Amino acid sequence: MRTLTKLSQATGAAPALAPDNATAQATDSAPVEAPPTPQAKAPDSVPVAPRHDSGAAGSPRPHESAVKHVTGRAAYIDDIAAPADCLELALGLSPVAHGHLTRLDLAKVRQMPGVVDVIAIGDVPGHTDIGPVFPGDPIFVEEEISYVGQVLFAVAAESHRAAREAVKAAVVEIDERPASLDPVAAAERGEFVRPTHVQQSGDWETALAEAAHVVTDEQFVGGQEHFYLEGQACLVTPTEDEGVVVYTSNQHPSETQKLVAEVLDIPFHAVTVEMRRMGGGFGGKETQASPWACIAAIIARRTGRAARLCLPRGEDMRVTGKRHPFHNRYRLGVDDQGVLLGGEITVIGDCGYSPDLSEAIVDRAMFHSDNAYSLGEVRVTGHRARTHTASNTAFRGFGGPQGMMVIEAAMEDIARTVGEDPLTVRKRNLYRPGRNVTHYGQTVDQIGLLHDLIERLETSSDYWARRQAISEFNADSPIIRKGLALTPVKFGISFTAKHLNQAGALLHVYTDGSVQINHGGTEMGQGLHTKICQVVARELGLDLETVRITATRTDKVPNTSPTAASSGADLNGQAARDACVKLKERLFDFASRHFHAELGGLDREGMRLEGGHLVAGAGESERRIPWGELVQAAYMGRISLSEKGFYATPLIHYDRETGKGRPFYYYAHGAAVAEVSVDTLSGEYQVDRVDILHDVGDSLNPAIDLGQVEGGFIQGMGWLTSEELKWNEAGRLISDGPATYKIPTYGDLPPVFKVALLEGHPNSMASIYRSKAVGEPPFMLGMCVWAALRDAGHDEAALASVRCPIGTVGGATNGAEGERRKGGDKTPYAIAIAAIAELLPLVESAVHPDQRGLDPAALRQTFRQ
Repeated sequence: MRTLTKLSQATGAAPALAPDNATAQATDSAPVEAPPTPQAKAPDSVPVAPRHDSGAAGSPRPHESAVKHVTGRAAYIDDIAAPADCLELALGLSPVAHGHLTRLDLAKVRQMPGVVDVIAIGDVPGHTDIGPVFPGDPIFVEEEISYVGQVLFAVAAESHRAAREAVKAAVVEIDERPASLDPVAAAERGEFVRPTHVQQSGDWETALAEAAHVVTDEQFVGGQEHFYLEGQACLVTPTEDEGVVVYTSNQHPSETQKLVAEVLDIPFHAVTVEMRRMGGGFGGKETQASPWACIAAIIARRTGRAARLCLPRGEDMRVTGKRHPFHNRYRLGVDDQGVLLGGEITVIGDCGYSPDLSEAIVDRAMFHSDNAYSLGEVRVTGHRARTHTASNTAFRGFGGPQGMMVIEAAMEDIARTVGEDPLTVRKRNLYRPGRNVTHYGQTVDQIGLLHDLIERLETSSDYWARRQAISEFNADSPIIRKGLALTPVKFGISFTAKHLNQAGALLHVYTDGSVQINHGGTEMGQGLHTKICQVVARELGLDLETVRITATRTDKVPNTSPTAASSGADLNGQAARDACVKLKERLFDFASRHFHAELGGLDREGMRLEGGHLVAGAGESERRIPWGELVQAAYMGRISLSEKGFYATPLIHYDRETGKGRPFYYYAHGAAVAEVSVDTLSGEYQVDRVDILHDVGDSLNPAIDLGQVEGGFIQGMGWLTSEELKWNEAGRLISDGPATYKIPTYGDLPPVFKVALLEGHPNSMASIYRSKAVGEPPFMLGMCVWAALRDAGHDEAALASVRCPIGTVGGATNGAEGERRKGGDKTPYAIAIAAIAELLPLVESAVHPDQRGLDPAALRQTFRQ
């Protein structure tokens, strides 16, 4: 006989939840109006005491693996105990950026000590092209080589060292060809990985012709290395039915399942992919984790032994794609107040050698070329240039940051043109009543929120008082210059590929009352699993400790979308909630007829789960059934305690033919103020203070959301300051490790760092509990540091006439149309060079024509000016 847990010890008792779970579905089914006045948490404050003290959604709770992280008990791919006969893999990589492979002799490799197997393109049993969306990504080189680091072959050996030593024995002959490394030149030659796309709104040419001022410029925006702490890694074990189980550090397990199956020429159901957690992803493991799993799977099936492939850091950086570098151009017409009338914007994404996700990434750059501003009548053109580098890929923001940089540079230049503070110009151009439709035809809602948020931050950060103080400081400081900038963010939430906006979940309730949830999202440190557990706890009225998450597996929830586009909690949270709602309805129906049957049963109307109990009725007629008792009674009554959930985002659509639609379900907003100091002689700079106010709707977990805002800002700041990708003339990445590629560290934190979440503005759309996505939007807050560095080169007393001496910081350039400077350098060295370049004409003016030397007095006066 099956023994049931004693009811007195059944799990699930919890304090009562404030909201009525039975009515939550109805209240979230239609848009709501936001309160008129937002409230923000005090800067530097710990999140306020939870609204749901059981730890359910809405309360600040630690990451579900936090203790494991800090004690070293959180297992990553390289921590998994592999079988004793597990093979270690190493890769043979191309040493050139472009050429034809004329000879690949692997005979000596096979003879090396410890080598068990060697594979190349001819050993692939199924598909050889593993392009995630469009073809163009061969698993191994067949003939044409397209970038330094492209995989030629793989070696499996008894040890990792034996495999790496064997790789060196290969005989490789290549007919090297000139490499294309300039995306602008490639675009001019028509070398694209995908067709050019255009979005247009109104008569942009007339808008330019009738404008009082036309601002024209070009901009180079550099790429970015993902630099996840856990590199690309996988472990593949063969199964008894000709399939494989793949353990992988991966943001898109279902895509890896598909590609592995196609490479092995077996059905999808023969491949199971499991992913418990990643040591960071940031988009770099959305598509580019699959090749390594495919290679390891071939070895596992050929040898019948487990195979592990973990890329060393330098190799990882050379063979994988980065954030797309962009070359942007704009020609915009404004009136005398600096208000945009229209114009044209062109973005050229450096896609690398293949399409990967570049079509959607450049699309999103185009969608976000407005940031938070109404562009007027405008044409936006996006090119996807092919170059001989690793195929660039997804990265936090997915092209949005590169697109926003265009208009933020324009706002700075417009302000200098009309003689206003950049913040004044930015506020005049925000989306507003009468100008609330984007250039792609989507209406921007919650525009009052956007204005309130900026005004609140403008006040709380003492923007104008600090502006005056900085102007006075700069007037007396010729060497150390200070800068100040406030920049907003409006970021669209949804996959722009409509079919990806779906999710599934699988819910199990066990007879002791404990709950297990599985969903299609992946955990990469962002707290997704924690939030999903909180959603389940809230729906079932349980304490958070009652709910446990399990590893993402393709045999539990199939056909999943990647965890990307900031949609993880939106999609998977709704799917988990859907499963809970279905299960609740079934339990309610059972309870209404099972309990107190002698009195006619329980009142089905208004039945709810809260505080670890089923509650029916109210007042004197209220009946409370412990969760554990309900669950056991349902089991004995042969009621299913398992349920699946599903969710698909409504309303979204986009027509590429017309360039119009509603690609985003809603927008997330934010704003940040940065103050910086720059030494114009050495190029050294520091960020003195940052104030952030960010919109997350009704937060699912304020503690995790604050962490996401802080981390996103720092990563965005790094992209626009210290992080610099460098290739040599032969196309080899030379910034391929922490010694040559500098991500921000603890020492780069601003001494004053105030971060607050905007409260009182729930999402206007029916997202999960009216929350908003928080993964990607905070990344763009880092633009305020870039803008402040530009601002540091300006004298407020002559705002309209002095040009920015550090215009190349972050890639912005000043100059006539057609002039293109090297603007991708964002280091102190670059700032110093830019400053010197602007100061030289002033120095020359201080030299007497009849003297070889300088007039010291004149020189001092020049530097003071």
